[in-house]
Amino acid sequence: MIIVDKALAKRQEENRPVRVGMVGAGFMGRGIALQISQYVPGMVLVAIANRTVDNARRAYVEAGISDIDTVSTKEELEANIRNSVVSITDDAMLICEAEGIDAVIEVTGAVEFGAKVALRAIRNKKHIILMDAEVDGTVGPILKVYADQEGVVFTNVDGDQPGVEMNLYRFVKSIGVKPVLCGNIKGLHDPYRNPTTQEGFARKWGQKPAMVASFADGSKISFEQAIVANGTGMRVAKRGMHGPSLPSGTPLKEVLSAYPLEDLLEGPGIVDYVVGAEPGPGVFVLGTHDHPAQQHYLNLYKLGEGPLYLFYTPYHLCHFEVPLTVARAVLFHDAALSPLGAPCVEVVATAKTDLKAGDVIDGIGHYMTYGLCENADITEARDLLPLGVAEGCVLKKDIPKDQVITYDDVVLPEGRLIDQLRKEQKEYFARLRDTEVLLSNI
Repeated sequence: MIIVDKALAKRQEENRPVRVGMVGAGFMGRGIALQISQYVPGMVLVAIANRTVDNARRAYVEAGISDIDTVSTKEELEANIRNSVVSITDDAMLICEAEGIDAVIEVTGAVEFGAKVALRAIRNKKHIILMDAEVDGTVGPILKVYADQEGVVFTNVDGDQPGVEMNLYRFVKSIGVKPVLCGNIKGLHDPYRNPTTQEGFARKWGQKPAMVASFADGSKISFEQAIVANGTGMRVAKRGMHGPSLPSGTPLKEVLSAYPLEDLLEGPGIVDYVVGAEPGPGVFVLGTHDHPAQQHYLNLYKLGEGPLYLFYTPYHLCHFEVPLTVARAVLFHDAALSPLGAPCVEVVATAKTDLKAGDVIDGIGHYMTYGLCENADITEARDLLPLGVAEGCVLKKDIPKDQVITYDDVVLPEGRLIDQLRKEQKEYFARLRDTEVLLSNI
């Protein structure tokens, strides 16, 4: 959003910066700290929370900041904010609760903990910016309901592919073209990748092997496309999406013929992805137009004769763009990407290998499961287990490789917030549907 830079410059001139707290200081968190601290006038990163507090300190030091205070109480944090001293802590809830913080960036990638951070920030009337598609794709719709009740913004981020897709979707829609597919460009998709196979790549780029494996095995893109569906009202054409694989380096324009036309032109449109196309790793939107004169103009402007027109962004810049999301939320009350209402698409847990009764399911991107997109009505009707709640569940019976896991197949851990939020989400939107049906019959 081009107006954001001038709005932030005004806040800088007024010595009234947007004050941000961040939870998480891993690879991406350090990038965000550097970006805000060095390159975003009108915004200050006042505090970082991380379970290993030395990693929070490292994020500030790498961002060129050395005057750092470790705090353990809300009062200490609030005093530092008033005195323009940055703080680090191992207690994320301090950042969610302290006065003087406008927005909280959650960048841990952990579902249960990330949900706790998001809910606590919302309850304390702070805008919550999630760089955590796993939380958003699991309980985003109910968190958005609670954020609306508190008058704050719940949003995923510019820079990650879902946010870039949503920006492109809004642009395409704004010029009168109807989006019928929101797409993600991948270089690799192999559902059986795991931390061992991805260890070398992870080491090269300073990332965690399990996180890298979640990119490769399709879990991450499933969450990303699910939250795009939830933000647009789109669906998936089939479980797991089409995901055509093209020869490496294939021009992106080939996607115009890579999807069944009936899946695009009937219904609300779909989310999907492509493997191997260039330029990557960007995003694309396919759209249609029903006016002959506008079709003529689109052809003149080199988008072809239709019926599909290709729009794309050839990059996504991750942490570089996250501060823009913060500014949109705080200054304009605008979300980069948030759910429209009830879930449209869920991510369901699928066996990566043969699993045995008594096994405790490990985390996303690990050795036991991968994620597949499925339409939410089917997920609910068949009681499929969301990948975001699978970790820690104990299997009641053997599950063969590539079979989707159901709630009946597992014993849930006790006392988790994520399960409580799932229950609240299901009940809230069921009541909403019942009310709509009742009103339609009056």
